Amino acid sequence: MSSRAEDFDYELPDELIAQQPIEPRSAARLLVDRGSAAPADLTVEQLPSLLRPGDLLVVNDTRVIPARLHLHRRSGGAVEVLLLERTVGDDWTCLLRPARRIRAGESLVDASGRVIATVTGRTPGDDQMTFEIRSEVSEEILFALGEMPLPPYIASQPDDPSRYQTVYAQRPASAAAPTAGLHFTTELLSELRAMDVTVAAVELVVGLDTFRPLAESDLSRHQMHTESYRVPEATMALCRSAERVVAVGTTATRALESAALRGELEGRTDLFITPGHRWQVVDLMMTNFHMPRTTLLVMIEAMIGPRWRELYAHAIAQRYRFLSFGDAMLLDRHLTFPTRSQQ
Repeated sequence: MSSRAEDFDYELPDELIAQQPIEPRSAARLLVDRGSAAPADLTVEQLPSLLRPGDLLVVNDTRVIPARLHLHRRSGGAVEVLLLERTVGDDWTCLLRPARRIRAGESLVDASGRVIATVTGRTPGDDQMTFEIRSEVSEEILFALGEMPLPPYIASQPDDPSRYQTVYAQRPASAAAPTAGLHFTTELLSELRAMDVTVAAVELVVGLDTFRPLAESDLSRHQMHTESYRVPEATMALCRSAERVVAVGTTATRALESAALRGELEGRTDLFITPGHRWQVVDLMMTNFHMPRTTLLVMIEAMIGPRWRELYAHAIAQRYRFLSFGDAMLLDRHLTFPTRSQQ
């Protein structure tokens, strides 16, 4: 199994990075992992044919907040604020761009000169230059100024902002969408429930590590930021009795595995799922295609071994759509796969 960041690199053609979501949601393509057999090319709307009665589908029901704010310093310089997570009261952890000259005590204002936030300092011990700010306006005003925090590789906002939300989103908290869930419609979920597939929810507040690349060649030196998670007792009980646990997305996977390993259903996790991980809960994972050299690709190898390279090569050859608005794949860790020495 891989232990270096270089082993998680691949060539992603720019034209395969999806710029707009497909309609309807469930029309997205679904690459189905078949282990040592050739993968199958299906669509998400065909997911019911791949699941069976007794399976448990676990989704992350976090809601994305309009976390990207375009503000200014008193001096007039533009500042982009990306809200990452509320800490206490009106305080937030955020990324500021540009960050080099920002100082504690500075006010950030909107186009009319109204003070929107005050910088209270840098996050202690953080190498990614995150800041703490205090909102000087109501949450309603703050969110009215913001826009959906699409990743930088997406050039423009979707025509319908709700397309960057899952249909089952609940508590507003995240700085990015749990994108594997964007493919589900209420009709598809109803179809799954009708065939005795149970649907349950967890929450993982998607934050900095969703965007953060591997900064160290040695994976053991990569430092994960903590993210808030919550697994209801009812969901964990369903996991224990399910035929198979199918996690929708890497964030739902991380929440479930964190709860099982920590023995705590709620808290903060810095779990980095790497090759050799002893899986506790998740059997199958539905996930989008990820950027090169990211912790998400490392998690994929932890689940299915190095055959992810063959699946990604197939997806590129077949012109699948990649990243947040792209297509999906269904992975099964119980299928056999060759070791690197056998490839």
